[in-house]
Amino acid sequence: MKIGCIQMNVGFGKVDENFTHAEELIREAVSQGAELVVLPEMWNTGYALEKLGELADKDGVRSKEFLQGLSTELGIHIVGGSVATEKDGKFYNTMYVYNNEGELVSEYSKVHLFRLMNEDQYLESGNEMNRFALGDVEAGGVICYDIRFPEWLRAHALAGANVLFVSAQWPTPRIDHWKTLLQARAIENQCFVIAVNRISRKVENFNGQSMIIEPWGEVLWTGSETEELAVIDVDFSKVEEIRSRIPVYDDRRPGLYGGVVEE
Repeated sequence: MKIGCIQMNVGFGKVDENFTHAEELIREAVSQGAELVVLPEMWNTGYALEKLGELADKDGVRSKEFLQGLSTELGIHIVGGSVATEKDGKFYNTMYVYNNEGELVSEYSKVHLFRLMNEDQYLESGNEMNRFALGDVEAGGVICYDIRFPEWLRAHALAGANVLFVSAQWPTPRIDHWKTLLQARAIENQCFVIAVNRISRKVENFNGQSMIIEPWGEVLWTGSETEELAVIDVDFSKVEEIRSRIPVYDDRRPGLYGGVVEE
């Protein structure tokens, strides 16, 4: 499957501009052959947390109409990164996933909130896993800080995910952690990791370096430090091959793990 990774600049609080730009990049990805596109975290607002009362997408209506419309018109799967949403007076960091028939197959609110950016002061955390299928590809999706919790990603893999999508706004000072953690998550779960980070041009300090990593830990593609659209062909059949070479899942002993991650 050809995967379009949209490593976009996100305007701080510039909702209309961000929607317009995301659409331009999605259409460009499809023109280059993408069958599935992935967006970064909080692409509708950026981290304008103090302005969520005026900027957050009420019940996700605009975001869902946008993603559904493009997935239907273009016949593509969309892992919609995440957007700032408002539900019942509370704010969430929410990922919507649509298949190529325009069906909403998953809705996930970020479970692990990053206190160093005051997410816990403005956002509510989600409480549910993000497992879904796109065609015959079994997948899971997480958001940014989630990747520092290996048990959370392992839970998705145990539930059947062969690819883990990661949408992020991961800052430049810790970009080495980003790359190392993503590679570790791919190796330990013997699955693909497709991770899309944002970039920034001015005040905010984000430098991209999105990644596609194979189940053996080999890096198939790394993004630059500037805005970039890449369309990469991914062979998901490699998951079964790698898992047969080293049967990690068969050799697990969950009874000794304190119930952290069970079957």
